Amino acid sequence: MTTTSEPAPRPRTTAPGAEHRTRFFDHRIPSLYAGRYRIDNRQVLKDLDGADRVIDATPQPFDVVQPRFSFDPTGINAQFPVPDAVGTYSQTLAHINLDAPGLPWNRPLGPGQPAAVPWMALLLFREDELPEDPDAVGLVKTGTVRRLLDGALGAGKPPALPPESLRPDEYEEECATVLVPKALFDAVKPLPVELGYLAHLREGGRPDATRAGADPEPDEGELNAVLVANRFPAATGGRHVAHLVSLEGFDRYLTTPAPTEGVRLVSLTSWSFTTEPDSGVGFGDLAQHLATTDGTTPRPADQLRLRVPTTAPANPAGPQQEALDRMAGGAVALPQRLETGERTLAFYRGPLTAQPARSLPAPAATRLDSPGEALIYLRQYGVFDTAYAAAFTTGRTLALADAEFRTALLEFRSAARSAARRLASHPELAAGAVTALTGRHLTAPLAFEAFDRLLADGDARSGGARLVQALDHAGPQLRAGRRRTAARTAARTRRSIGDARTVLAQPGVAALLTQAAPDEFAKVTAWLDALRRLELLSLSHLVPDPRALPAESIRFAYLDTCWVRAAVDGALSVGVGHTLDADLNALATGGGPVPKCAVLINSSLVPNWPHTIVTAYQGARAVEPVRDAVFGLETRLLLFPEVIDRFELAEPPRGLCFGIGDVGTIELREITGDRIGHPMGEFPQPAGFARFLRAGGQDVLNVEGTGDALLTALSRAHGLQGTARISSAQFALQMINAPQAQTFSRP
Repeated sequence: MTTTSEPAPRPRTTAPGAEHRTRFFDHRIPSLYAGRYRIDNRQVLKDLDGADRVIDATPQPFDVVQPRFSFDPTGINAQFPVPDAVGTYSQTLAHINLDAPGLPWNRPLGPGQPAAVPWMALLLFREDELPEDPDAVGLVKTGTVRRLLDGALGAGKPPALPPESLRPDEYEEECATVLVPKALFDAVKPLPVELGYLAHLREGGRPDATRAGADPEPDEGELNAVLVANRFPAATGGRHVAHLVSLEGFDRYLTTPAPTEGVRLVSLTSWSFTTEPDSGVGFGDLAQHLATTDGTTPRPADQLRLRVPTTAPANPAGPQQEALDRMAGGAVALPQRLETGERTLAFYRGPLTAQPARSLPAPAATRLDSPGEALIYLRQYGVFDTAYAAAFTTGRTLALADAEFRTALLEFRSAARSAARRLASHPELAAGAVTALTGRHLTAPLAFEAFDRLLADGDARSGGARLVQALDHAGPQLRAGRRRTAARTAARTRRSIGDARTVLAQPGVAALLTQAAPDEFAKVTAWLDALRRLELLSLSHLVPDPRALPAESIRFAYLDTCWVRAAVDGALSVGVGHTLDADLNALATGGGPVPKCAVLINSSLVPNWPHTIVTAYQGARAVEPVRDAVFGLETRLLLFPEVIDRFELAEPPRGLCFGIGDVGTIELREITGDRIGHPMGEFPQPAGFARFLRAGGQDVLNVEGTGDALLTALSRAHGLQGTARISSAQFALQMINAPQAQTFSRP
């Protein structure tokens, strides 16, 4: 007898950018079941008289040996949750992967049972449920198979196995057993039809994208048998134990009540784990709350912008509308004290705005020299907008507080100032090939360079005409008491500064001056780049009013480049003594670009899911953040180099497992065509998976029992009518507990 399975659909899941494929198959039914067999050979010979002569050969018995009461634990590929794990698993169905792909189907469950029904199942038990293991730590009773079948291992009905199916050596094989009381077994036992849906084959391997349109046969080296439990861990938490049990010999009790004394099952393997109490709020709940008002209705765009919520009057007047417009952009009203001592109100905001910042008029100068220059006076209303003035002061304060930056800035300017003056006082250098000059030309001592020129100038035979002339005139001038006057010295200084500023405007000189003190210049530009990325600012600078970023919220904002520019000008204003220093500051302002937009998340997602995957898109292109930082415990900031139009929060990957999402749904997935595994939306709608649990409060999945069965509902959701059902591989594809994800899109 040979029983083979027909080719079944092969659902697969392949995540974007994945480096492997995953395919599911229904089952692996052997050509010959494990068991005892005998070959009978008979020959029929025709005698001369025409009579038949029958010759019977000696019967040849043989056994197909497969694990039955125990198996090598090294054949376990994976378990989830992992043994002794601690976590929130109340929405996860435990499962086990076996290296032997055909093991669950290598023998029939019982007479008359379909070939696709496995003879083993994964059962989950909680604390105080198993009499011999009240703490759910995996205690079992061990003994020989003979003692088990004789009922000598304790209470509970043993399996009813035909004696002829047992090999003599099997009676002395050691096995582990567990006693399951009648009521508990009846509550958690899967129906035979459900057993076929709680087991499947999984294949992992290289992507087969290069085999377009092909559906290759499974890679035998990558196949695993997977058995999934039909019961969720308790939401109240506690210790749980999972037993991979043999149901051979108990098939009649799967559809009828268990015996009064309970059943003693063979436990092929077991492991325990602890689930923490489910607060009822998971990743999906929190992410959904960020995006919706009631779990379904998307939040209005105004509730996702970084600004303080306001209630506008029905018909705002001119001043009211002006205030509302500024607050809509992210500004807040703060008390201000003028230099004259008067107290008033002023608008303030940080570098993040709820709307693109207004364009400023062209500045009168290329830089700001004081915070007063950055004040915006609203003459019509008699109040100030202090955003840019505060930015200037903030940059200056940060620079003064950082001794390393301050020292590097002053040393760089000192070296660059000396180099500029040298170029101004040596026309032959400034007029020459600037690109041929090096840092030594700019930093070597001026006195040495001047003396070298005195020696080198003039006819070489005269020993330096300028030096001889200088020495001849020095004596009479000194005897006459001639001195350089202060006025002449000041005039020379003014001329030197002016000439240096002129030289600075020449092409190529600016880049050359940065080599005067390259290490200090690098420190200055690195610090300013950090300021442009807002790394030096506290959260109060970014969010001046906590009402703009309340608890459990996400806010999107633009970056105002003018605010950042004012902060940079403020930082560079430290130690400026004259206009040449201010001109030299411009050499350090050509750093990295200012980010264009920001995302702020204030949620318990930040500490509880620190590895949350965030992905931003501009069209179909992913945009990498230029900064990802956490303030305190629950606030996360992401800055992007361009304005994004889509943002996604995704739960950290945890490996392939089965169960439901935080909001009581699963992801319905395609089961046919070229898009097998692609999402089709949440199921069920409205959310709520409790309808697919058996009555009795044991959190047991009603796969295909009476009442509202999950398999029936899933089959209908995929358009199957009547008694048609999805396959076990397709069922597994639906029950994958994929990481939750929430997407935000810009209108």
